Amino acid sequence: MKLEIMDTTLRDGEQTPGVAFAESEKLNIAKMLLEEVKVDRVEIGSARISNGEMGAARRISSWARQRNCLDRIEVLGFVDGTKSVDWLVEAGIKRLNLLCKGSLKHLTYQLKKTPEQHLEDIRFVLSYARKNGIRVNVYLEDWSNGMKNSKDYLFMLISELSKEDIDRFMLPDTLGILTPMETYDFCREMISAFPGLKFDFHAHNDYDLAVANTLMAVKAGVNGVHTTVNGLGERTGNAPLASVVGVINDHAKEAEIGVREEGLYKISKIVEAFSGVRIPVNKPIVGEHVFTQTCGVHADGDKKGNLYFNDLIPERFGRTRKYALGKTSGRASVLKNLEELGMELDSESLAKVTERIVALGDRKETITTEDLPYIISDVLGSKHINEKIKVRNYYICHAYHLTPVAALCLEIDGQLYEETATGDGQYDAFMKALGKIYERLGKKLPELKDYVVTIPPGGQTNALVETVITWQNDREFKTRGLDSDQTGSAIKATVKMLNIIEKE
Repeated sequence: MKLEIMDTTLRDGEQTPGVAFAESEKLNIAKMLLEEVKVDRVEIGSARISNGEMGAARRISSWARQRNCLDRIEVLGFVDGTKSVDWLVEAGIKRLNLLCKGSLKHLTYQLKKTPEQHLEDIRFVLSYARKNGIRVNVYLEDWSNGMKNSKDYLFMLISELSKEDIDRFMLPDTLGILTPMETYDFCREMISAFPGLKFDFHAHNDYDLAVANTLMAVKAGVNGVHTTVNGLGERTGNAPLASVVGVINDHAKEAEIGVREEGLYKISKIVEAFSGVRIPVNKPIVGEHVFTQTCGVHADGDKKGNLYFNDLIPERFGRTRKYALGKTSGRASVLKNLEELGMELDSESLAKVTERIVALGDRKETITTEDLPYIISDVLGSKHINEKIKVRNYYICHAYHLTPVAALCLEIDGQLYEETATGDGQYDAFMKALGKIYERLGKKLPELKDYVVTIPPGGQTNALVETVITWQNDREFKTRGLDSDQTGSAIKATVKMLNIIEKE
């Protein structure tokens, strides 16, 4: 059975508190979802919300028309006479997701109308949409409560609307109240009662059951399911795209989907950047730590036959397995990281380095793979790390109502280089001064991909600040700095990066 994935990050996902995508961001997310991730449809917004929503809809519809995929672009609209349809016409959109009331409680208390009045209003919108060449899907808002408490009304509404020219009936668990078994039973009941209709299931995550409920809806035989990237959405959010795809591919063999698993991590990171909502490090498929083994026993088991692997191997999603360094690390974890760096240690040295890593982990310090040469050098007094680049001194000034400025003196292979630059912040000014030096030398700096600052909870004004920066050149790597000053810790992490790329 072909199962459709409709992603509503740009509509329902934008209902996440504090999230508002710019026009260009919406366009780029829509492009990636359709062309790289290859979801079947995208819901890009709501009619009549704002001027920005109209601008984004026009840009996306113009792009989709050129790519012959306008029928895969959808917009939420309302039972409001001609208003939503007119908005879609102006925006160049050809598919309306019409929000109707799927429970008698919502109809009675929110719209204050009878079922007959609501049905008449819906039919008017459907007729007007047809006249304007717009196809319609119907959202049965609060459908799950309708199934629980007002089934007679709900079935009457669907029975009457089934006589109309409607492509899909969307079944939202609007308040996220269903259990997996209820989801299965309710969806089966809909499919049995109305075998000629196409149904989509739309999950919310209030009880942390959105993915499980989506799976059970698929098992029940629905034609499509709705997701958002990273699970963005109102309250606790929606069913996360990456998790739903992984679950369906591995646990719903009766369903076929066309989503490219390799594109899931990239779209996840793009949406994280555009939304400003951080991905939890333990979020399945896309979290930073989900393909990282921390326990030394696990690393040893993987070395002896991938004993701690499951079907969710990182390569499916364009990622790689990592072995964390910390208090639970064993020799096997350290060996895995040494292999990544192309380094070898004898047994005695390996034991000493492992002991130091465990001690650092006990102090709650973050240890990256790139920290290993420094730890080895410190523990063994060896020359595994040769700092060709050193900061001789720097001066950074941030004054009220004045642009931050940085003066930097860098030593490279015994020769001093000085530059001064301004920036949007102290670290930005430092990086621009550094960039000037590297430009003079004809060298290229890697791209800064992520910047995470950690201050201990309840820390005092003199607390140590840890900064972990993710860099990208021909590979992605991280460096860490620790200092009582936030900019100072970032600079230490940056100097580590300079020595790493110099060595490479």
